[in-house]
Amino acid sequence: MGVTFGVLGPVTAWDAAEDPVALRGPRHRAVLARLIVARRRVVPVTHLVDDLWDDPPQGAISAVRTFVAALRRALEPARPPRAPATLLVTEGPGYALRAAARDVDAWRFEHAVTTTTALPPDRAASRLREALGWWRGPAYADFADQDWARAERSRLAELRLHAVERLADARLSLGLAAETVPDLDAHVAEHPWREEGWRLLGLALYRTGRQGEALAVLRRARTLLVEQLGVDPGPALRRLETDILHQADHLHPAGLDTTAALTSAVTSAVTPAVTPGAAAGPVLGTTHGLLGAIPRPLPGTDPDPGSAETADRVWARAAALYDRAVAPGARARLESTVALLRNLAVTGGGGLRAAREHRVAAIAAAEELGDAELTARVIGAYDVPAIWTRSDDPRQAAHVIAAAERALGALPASGCEAARARLLATIALESRGSRLTRGPSAARQAEDISRSLQDPGLLAFALNGVFMQSFDRTGLAGRRDGLGAELVALSARHGLVTYEVLGHLVRMQARAGLGDLTGADGHAAAVDGLAGRHELPLAGVFTRWYRATRLAETGRAPFGRVEAAYRQAAELLDGSGMPGLEDGLLPLALLCARLRYGMRGPAHVHGGRRPHPSSTGLPTGPPAVLPTDRDGALDSLDTGLPVQTGLPAFQDGGEGGGGGPEVSAFAWTRELSAWSDSTQADWGPYEPWIRPLVLLSQGRRREAASTLRETPEPPRDLLMEALWCLTGRAALALGDRRTMERVHAELLPAEGELAGAGSGVLTLGPVAHHLADLATALGRTRQAGQHRSRARDG
Repeated sequence: MGVTFGVLGPVTAWDAAEDPVALRGPRHRAVLARLIVARRRVVPVTHLVDDLWDDPPQGAISAVRTFVAALRRALEPARPPRAPATLLVTEGPGYALRAAARDVDAWRFEHAVTTTTALPPDRAASRLREALGWWRGPAYADFADQDWARAERSRLAELRLHAVERLADARLSLGLAAETVPDLDAHVAEHPWREEGWRLLGLALYRTGRQGEALAVLRRARTLLVEQLGVDPGPALRRLETDILHQADHLHPAGLDTTAALTSAVTSAVTPAVTPGAAAGPVLGTTHGLLGAIPRPLPGTDPDPGSAETADRVWARAAALYDRAVAPGARARLESTVALLRNLAVTGGGGLRAAREHRVAAIAAAEELGDAELTARVIGAYDVPAIWTRSDDPRQAAHVIAAAERALGALPASGCEAARARLLATIALESRGSRLTRGPSAARQAEDISRSLQDPGLLAFALNGVFMQSFDRTGLAGRRDGLGAELVALSARHGLVTYEVLGHLVRMQARAGLGDLTGADGHAAAVDGLAGRHELPLAGVFTRWYRATRLAETGRAPFGRVEAAYRQAAELLDGSGMPGLEDGLLPLALLCARLRYGMRGPAHVHGGRRPHPSSTGLPTGPPAVLPTDRDGALDSLDTGLPVQTGLPAFQDGGEGGGGGPEVSAFAWTRELSAWSDSTQADWGPYEPWIRPLVLLSQGRRREAASTLRETPEPPRDLLMEALWCLTGRAALALGDRRTMERVHAELLPAEGELAGAGSGVLTLGPVAHHLADLATALGRTRQAGQHRSRARDG
């Protein structure tokens, strides 16, 4: 098999070794996606132009031809010069992609689903499970708002939903009713108008001995259809309801293995069971909750007490006993559910997303009961350690903060100090990265109360909140190192494993920010050891990013190796459930790494020699001049391309020997300009601090100056120093003295740190280098010399 293509998610391609093919920018991918939608048919160039631009610029046809030429080089790198293309071909007035049906995941998926109708249930289930696993997100996810993709996206989405229901039906035929309940629960919660989903869920519940819940599900479906759509349920739903009321024999197929079904249902309930292809669906829907989804065993099916009990069997028994002993609607269920969510949040990306979603539902349920102490316990019990200082879901965070404040106001004046501390710590954690005074004050109060109560677990939770609020200015890596050290010692003494991991992560970041990479290495190793022993997969995401950053900071490896390390680290973010970390991070980290290498001069970038253009993957002819956004929207940078400039970059007295800001201020924009092409990087939340530099790289100085004046202060988080440095470089290039003075003042407390390295995910080198350039440009020669000396001395 040669090149294969993926459109069941973001549009991508893989080579024969299953490595991603570099498809360049969004418009390159749009051309490829448009040709895949055409299913081997020719698409005229004029149609491609209309699809790519609402208002096609002059030269658009030439631009499309440039995109096609770049795609051909990427898809057939071994094709001899001037040999005709065999995959992306020119035919008549346009182009066609001659991929085989097996080489496009959407075409392969369609074939797999349509051929399962004639298969026995076991083979159908196996094939459908495999096919659903090919989904990486919504089809053509990059082009959701494009008219040319809309019909195909809808068709594939409908086919996926049909496949999910076909898989559930096959599992029911195999006697695995309990296993299907969690997935079907999520399915109907996300797609409430699909009657077949409701029918299958009702049948699955009935077969696990939950007749009452099955009828409740069918009646809820009826209510929804009548009240929302004005239609009665179809014959299949009505027939199932009648059959359940009469306990019809045919509802129980022969050979039903209720014991296996029980175990599989419990396993599904605690394992991230997101429906394949769903964007971020919950582990379970809103119908039952985590414990409510565990079925009661049918009479006579209790496991043999003398048999070997696996962990799954023990869990299944305990959960089933809990479900029988604790009445539905009991308040204890809410607190138990939150305890499960807390554990679920550290199991991986699907678990983290599901835990967040169900947490909000649990808080709402607690508030409805009108018991302030119960609400406080439900909110405060979710003491999941947090290391990243940008919220994954700001809207949800605001909801949790508001609920915590309401609970604080309703608690009795005395006698609830532990609950009060947990609410305050929650507020501190959820208000991370903001400039509100409530977060720091809540953190201090939570710490004071927890120290007075001498509760180690509560103190660890409170210290996590203190860490999240330790960014009131730059240069506080030393303070955070102290917090991390206390967390490690406290957690090791009292067996608080997840907080011990957090403490080592905090110290890994802080030591890196202080330039002590050897110390940071030790804490990264401790994290990996603890995470491996205690099954905490998300911790490894941060140590992998740290090691890529370390490689960039030392400068001992070729830049290509640094880039590869960052891209491998970014792969761990896919599906991690941490959008606050993931959004925009890879382009930002690659940009900073490239500029950090540029600070050392061209020899460092290219391993001691300047390569011939053909060895870098850059086109050897003059670059195509492509249209920019007339409205001034951010044109992007391909941060994976090697830089070739004619001037030394960032060579100053600290590392490169001379040059100063008169070289380095403009070297940044030359570096940027050297990589600019037709791509559009997704800078996510970091766009305001990148935009002035990008505009400068395009020669748009007036827009850059205006944008720089409107650039906000960086958030108070782990990337604050790095974003101030980027603002300072733009100010240097534009000669904006006021901004230079402000950036110098903001960065001065961090003079002894590495800019950005305290995040553990990127580096812009010593802050002192940036301060020296700013001081020189401001005419402060003596101060600039002191900064350079500080940078040399470390």
